[in-house]
Amino acid sequence: MDIKQLQRLVALMQRGEITELEVDDDKNGLRVRLKRGADQPTAAAPVVHVTQGAAAPVALPLAGGVPVALPTAADAAVPAPKEPAGKPFPSPMVGTFYRAPSPEAEPFVRVGTRIEAESVVCIIEAMKVMNEIRAETSGEVVQILVENGEPVEFGQPLFLIKPD
Repeated sequence: MDIKQLQRLVALMQRGEITELEVDDDKNGLRVRLKRGADQPTAAAPVVHVTQGAAAPVALPLAGGVPVALPTAADAAVPAPKEPAGKPFPSPMVGTFYRAPSPEAEPFVRVGTRIEAESVVCIIEAMKVMNEIRAETSGEVVQILVENGEPVEFGQPLFLIKPD
């Protein structure tokens, strides 16, 4: 199904009193469902639902009657993102996350840093108290998940660590 054909269907819906239209394209394995009405954000702008094979439908809002984007067969072939290679290191408290002891100092850890159980990995400020957070495990820092100066919650992952 090409964009021109889809645009003609949307134009037909906008000119007439059609509120819902579904088209099956067996050749490409696509199902397109156009719908507008009171349950949509704006009654005049239809929403396109595209289903590829057995995948769940994806809602695509239309801008000025032209779809913003349509998935293609190539999109369906994109592999799922890989699972993180490390174990999450959770925040032991609520507070403000700092990567270094002062703004001018080097961070405690970077991606690729080897850590031991007693290594300080960050500081969390809580109620005007600077708390040094120790790794409590040995391994390698794979990813830093929080920005410097960002507020953190109890249990929020701060780092991904690949254990030894």
